[in-house]
Amino acid sequence: MGWLTKWFKPKEQTDRTMKYLIVGLGNIGNEYRHTRHNAGFLVVEALAEHLGATFQEGRYGAMAQASFKGRKLWLLKPNTYMNRSGQAIRYWLDKEKIPLENLLVVVDEIQLPFGQLRLRKKGSDGGHNGLKSIQEQLQSTEYNRLRIGIGNDFNRGQQIDYVLGEWSNEEKDGFPEIRTLGIDIIKSFIAIGADRTMSQYNG
Repeated sequence: MGWLTKWFKPKEQTDRTMKYLIVGLGNIGNEYRHTRHNAGFLVVEALAEHLGATFQEGRYGAMAQASFKGRKLWLLKPNTYMNRSGQAIRYWLDKEKIPLENLLVVVDEIQLPFGQLRLRKKGSDGGHNGLKSIQEQLQSTEYNRLRIGIGNDFNRGQQIDYVLGEWSNEEKDGFPEIRTLGIDIIKSFIAIGADRTMSQYNG
């Protein structure tokens, strides 16, 4: 019977591996919409538009459902504010029975220059309140994250003002290219996995 279990996986297991949760981190409210801290929201919104999906308010956030390469996608923008993002993510992972390896968190990153994107399979929170909340809720640092570089052009003690500040005109001009690249990386992650995507895009 070994060959049977090799070629015919239980339907529940197959369904789980075909589900993905793509989460953009940010803060709700018009006062935060165009801030650097909402880079994750903006990329996931662009992905939803690209896939023809529409966000609707749900439990712990706005949710859009889409499909790509035969996979079912749940696109989430938590409404819990940044420092409680993990609560929304844990709820939707449990509710839809999505495996942790199929979670991708899209997040702003001050340690990367503006415009650079990096996919990682694990890592510390790096002082980011959203990632800290996720780590606490999942009890793990081993989840995929797409880091959106926003730079660190601020003086000592001004980090909060910088990340909660609005994009400069130059940054606004460059963000469409970031959205396009973010969409490409996310689609690659879904289609061919994290390892091959990192090899292709992280160079």
